[in-house]
Amino acid sequence: MTQEYFAHESSYIDEGCSIGKGTKIWHFSHIMSGCTLGERCNIGQNVVISPDVVLGNNVKVQNNVSIYSGVICEDDVFLGPSMVFTNVINPRSAVNRKDQYLKTIVGKGASIGANATIVCGHNIGKYAFIGAGAVVTKHIPEYALVIGNPAKQIGWMSEYGHKLIFDKEGHAICPEGNDEYLLMNGVVSKL
Repeated sequence: MTQEYFAHESSYIDEGCSIGKGTKIWHFSHIMSGCTLGERCNIGQNVVISPDVVLGNNVKVQNNVSIYSGVICEDDVFLGPSMVFTNVINPRSAVNRKDQYLKTIVGKGASIGANATIVCGHNIGKYAFIGAGAVVTKHIPEYALVIGNPAKQIGWMSEYGHKLIFDKEGHAICPEGNDEYLLMNGVVSKL
């Protein structure tokens, strides 16, 4: 059977991984046992994907990213350079807490900027946009735009990655996709 994905010769892929068709794994990356990588993913240089991590289809992982056990990224997620997930809320070198890993789910189409940190146990809603360097310490709603440390919401983003400007009735149109969005009771939905 022929391999349907590309792995650079300097990368390490442990036994028991599932890697989808068309996925590319670049220099010095380590894919650990039990991982599931969907189709058409791009895993940049020097990436560590810990045991049992799940990446959907078309997930883009930029250079120097660590994705720890407990993380699930749905389809079309973008993980910017040097961003990091955590998996234990109170780590100590001398205390083994592998049975206390918290789950983090990154929703479909979400983007996480360079050098951002996602504290474990906090989900990122679909199409949310986490700014570079942000530190996420709570759940992030769908379509939310957040920046800073700790991350604070400053607006809403379209599925194309444009800041949405809502009128008095709570309607906004994406300038690129021309999709219409509704903001009602603090929740954004695409019409």
